[in-house]
Amino acid sequence: MGLAETLTYAWPELALAVGAMALLIAGVFLGNGASKHISLASVVLLLIAVGLVLFAPGTANVSLFDGAFRVDGFSTFAKVIIYLAAAIAILMSDRYLAGEELGRCEYPVLIVLAALGMSLMASATDLISLYMGIETQSLALYILASFNRDSRRSTEAGLKYFVLGALSSGMLLYGASLIYGFTGTTSFAGIAEVAAQAENNTGLVIGLVFLISGLAFKVSAAPFHMWTPDVYEGAPTPVTAFFAAAPKFAAMALFVRTLTTSVPGVIDDWRPIVAMIAVASMAVGAFSAIAQNNIKRLMAYSSIGHMGYALIGLAAGTSQGVSSVLIYMAIYVAMTIGAFACILMMRRRGGLTENIADLAGLTKTNMPLAVILTILLFSLAGVPPTAGFFGKWYVFFAAVDADLVWLAIIGVLASAVSAFYYLRIVWFMWFDDPAPAFERDTGPVLTVTAWGSAALMFPVLTVFMGLLTRLAGDAAASLF
Repeated sequence: MGLAETLTYAWPELALAVGAMALLIAGVFLGNGASKHISLASVVLLLIAVGLVLFAPGTANVSLFDGAFRVDGFSTFAKVIIYLAAAIAILMSDRYLAGEELGRCEYPVLIVLAALGMSLMASATDLISLYMGIETQSLALYILASFNRDSRRSTEAGLKYFVLGALSSGMLLYGASLIYGFTGTTSFAGIAEVAAQAENNTGLVIGLVFLISGLAFKVSAAPFHMWTPDVYEGAPTPVTAFFAAAPKFAAMALFVRTLTTSVPGVIDDWRPIVAMIAVASMAVGAFSAIAQNNIKRLMAYSSIGHMGYALIGLAAGTSQGVSSVLIYMAIYVAMTIGAFACILMMRRRGGLTENIADLAGLTKTNMPLAVILTILLFSLAGVPPTAGFFGKWYVFFAAVDADLVWLAIIGVLASAVSAFYYLRIVWFMWFDDPAPAFERDTGPVLTVTAWGSAALMFPVLTVFMGLLTRLAGDAAASLF
C-alpha cells in the first residue's frame, strides 16, 4: 500500500494531531479568554474525526504502516465511542471550569491529544505501536489529573497517577521485551504464528504476564487498581468523568485486541490470568465501595468492579465474548457519563459537593435529578430492564458458553453485593430527610447529557440494544 493510500485510512488520527496543534497555537495567541471557542472547536474536531472514521474508503480490513496499525470494524466501533465520549467530556466541563476559574485553552487540547492516543490504541497491532498509543494517551492524562494547580488534591492525584503509571509502563515494556526475545518479532501476527508453532511457550507466557499486568493497570483492574480512588477523588470532577469513560474503553479495546490477535494459540495459558484479575476486580469493586462516603471514590471502586465484569467476556476468548465486552463497555460509558453529569449538578453556592449524604431527600428538593440518578444507579447495579442488566447478561452468557460457569456465578454474586451500595444511595434520595438543596441552574449541557444517558438505559427496548448488539458483533467478527 502506497503512502498516499495509507494516509487516506489514517485521516482521523491526522486530523486530531494537526487540529490539536493548530488549536494549541491559536490558544497561545488568543489567550485564555478564547478558551470557550477553543473548546467548541475541539468538539467540532472530534465530530469531524467521527465522520472520517464512519466514511473511510472501503470496507475491508486494512493494515497500515507495515502492519503496525489496523483499520477494521473493531477499531471503527471503538474510535466512534472514544471520540464521542471525549467530545461530551469537553462540553460537560465548560461550566465547571468557568466557576473554578480554570478556563484555559490547554484543557480541551489535552483531551483531543488523549483521544488521539486512544485512537492509536484501538488500531495497534504491534507491541511498539501499542506502547506509542498508551503513552500518547497517558502523558495527556497525567497533566489533566493535576490541571487544578492550586489544589493540593489535584496535584497529588496527578503525581500519584504519574508515578504509578511509570511503574505500569515499565512492567508492560519488560513484558513486551520478553515476548520479543522469545518470538523475534513485535508484530501481533508474527507473535501468533510463533506461539502456534512453538512447543514450549514458557518464556512467552512469562512475558505475557507482565504485559497483561501493564494493561490491567490502564483499565484499573485489581490488583493494579491502587491509583484509581485517589486520582478519581483528587482530579477535577470533569476530568474524573473523562477518565472513567473514554480511556477505560480504549484500554479495554487494546486489551481485547492484544490477547485475541497476538496469542490466541496460548489461550489456555492467559485465560486463567484474565479470569483471576476479573474475580479480584469484582471483589474489590463490590466490597470496597460499601464504606465510601465520597461519591467520586465510590464511582472509582464501581469502575474497578465494572472492569471485572467486562474481563469476564475477554476470558471467554471467543467472538461472542469479545462482542459482549464491546456491548458492556459501550453501556458502561453511557452510564458513567450520565452519572458524572449528575455529580456535576451537585452544586451549592460554595461550589461542588461530593458527599453521598448531601443527596439525602433529593426527591423533595430536586425530583428530576433524583429520577435521573435513580435510573442510572439501577443500571449500574444491573437491575432489569435497564441496559446495565443486558450488559451483564451478555458477558455472563459468553462465559457460560465458554464453559466458565464458575466465573459467571462469581459475577452474579459480586453484582448482588455491589447492588447494596447503589441502592443505598437510592434509599437516601427517596426516604431520608432532605439535605440543603442544590442549585437549579446547572446549564443545558449537563441536563441534556443526564437525561440522554438515562433514556439510553431503557433501550426502547429492542431498537437500541438490537443495533448495539449487531454493531458489536460485526466489530468482534473482524478480529477472528
